[in-house]
Amino acid sequence: MELPKFPESYWLTSTSIPSYPKLEQNIEVDVAIVGAGITGITTAYLLSKHGFNIALIEAGQILTGTTGHTTAKITAQHGLIYDELIAHIGLEKTKLYYQANDEALKFIKQTVKAHAIPCDLKTEDAYIYTNSDESLAKLSKEFQAYQQLELPSAMLPQAPLPFPTIAAIVMNDQAQFNPIKYLTALTDLAVKQGVQIYENTTAVTVDKGDQAAVVTRDGHKIAAKHVLSCSHYPFHDGGSFYFARMYQERSYALCIKPLHAFPKGMYISAEEPTRSLRTVTVNGEEMVIVGGENHKTGQGICTIKHYEALQAFAEQTLSAQEILYRWSAQDLVTLDKLPFIGQTDSDAPNIYVATGYKKWGMTTGTAAALLLEKLVMGQESPYEQLFTPSRFYADPTIKQFIKTNADVAKHLVGGKLESLNRYPEHLSNDEGAVVAVNGKRAGAYRDQDGQLHIVDTTCTHMGCEVEWNSGERTWDCPCHGSRFSFEGEVLDGPAKKPLKKIN
Repeated sequence: MELPKFPESYWLTSTSIPSYPKLEQNIEVDVAIVGAGITGITTAYLLSKHGFNIALIEAGQILTGTTGHTTAKITAQHGLIYDELIAHIGLEKTKLYYQANDEALKFIKQTVKAHAIPCDLKTEDAYIYTNSDESLAKLSKEFQAYQQLELPSAMLPQAPLPFPTIAAIVMNDQAQFNPIKYLTALTDLAVKQGVQIYENTTAVTVDKGDQAAVVTRDGHKIAAKHVLSCSHYPFHDGGSFYFARMYQERSYALCIKPLHAFPKGMYISAEEPTRSLRTVTVNGEEMVIVGGENHKTGQGICTIKHYEALQAFAEQTLSAQEILYRWSAQDLVTLDKLPFIGQTDSDAPNIYVATGYKKWGMTTGTAAALLLEKLVMGQESPYEQLFTPSRFYADPTIKQFIKTNADVAKHLVGGKLESLNRYPEHLSNDEGAVVAVNGKRAGAYRDQDGQLHIVDTTCTHMGCEVEWNSGERTWDCPCHGSRFSFEGEVLDGPAKKPLKKIN
């Protein structure tokens, strides 16, 4: 078996995604939504049903960001989370967290049924499994949390997997689907309801006021009564210091052809490195998506090694015969592991944010849309205080804040002191590296045709030094997770400006 030479998400190849024009003028609407992933599209669909005039903008092409690179599990089972949440925020708030995600699951199922959306939706049980004695105690405590929360679940002596396990807990009646098929259908419904969509339109700031305005990189303005930041990383900080209250992680996925039929269900390991498993139908055949290998952005080993680790796991446990696709995802994790959804500025009640879904954006991103719908309409929600960006839980926020920002400081200093022993002329075709140019640190990539692309490696967010990501052919910042193409263009925030090119 060989890994595919270039990363490519199966979801994005499985569906024809419509294209939309770039915003070329000033416009005025009721609601401006920034970011056309699962939250932005679902919110636009919901609010347009109430008659709002809506503009939805996306910096690149719709659905090609984090939403297009998920494992697409629709579940309220978010790894070993519920025992931890009960300890930190109490039983009642933890119940609300489950209910918000369970309601999102039901919303997706109901929407698919109501509109007969062909998106390969399947109801599946979700399992957390272990084959480690060390993780067994954690799994038992998580099941006790399930019981306290009265969740539909059971603890089993083993998971129904084709390799040994010593215990598993199952949450019943969850689901999986093809997110791009689902969301292209939802986009079409939103457009028919009057939503205006603009691609290749980057939001850089917002003017506050009763009539706010999103300002694009090209200087155009979208005047709106309500502004919703639904982009992966918030385009507007509003004094919330999101870069210090969240960190970014990368994880990896393979779509493989197994030797034998895979059992029903969706699976994730209790121990690290994480292993995630689910089926997917490709050209009429049942394949398996194998995911895991998460690490902080810009801080992993040579990134192709993460794919190779998943490849070895798939060969050993599933007798993988072929790797059809490989791709990776970028996820934002808040310090208390709850998403930020709600009003972002204390002095601007009409500006909202939705971000920090960890690795569970299918349910949490949908839950965010359902909450934003109520907030825009001035209705109450039981989840408003739980997810508000202004919240502060002393445990574990203080501990994680110190740890996360100490890590940032280490990489900020370390990158500046790195010794340089390679030069652009040393690079082979399709190779990138940190090099010395005129005695200064630079980033160089020689493409498959032999052309050199050289950039300044100083991140345009806060001055950290980016590192080469060989698996994705990108420059990644180890401090706050910004990512840039080999030509220096911004792929992921918080950076807004490209890396400087060096001739």
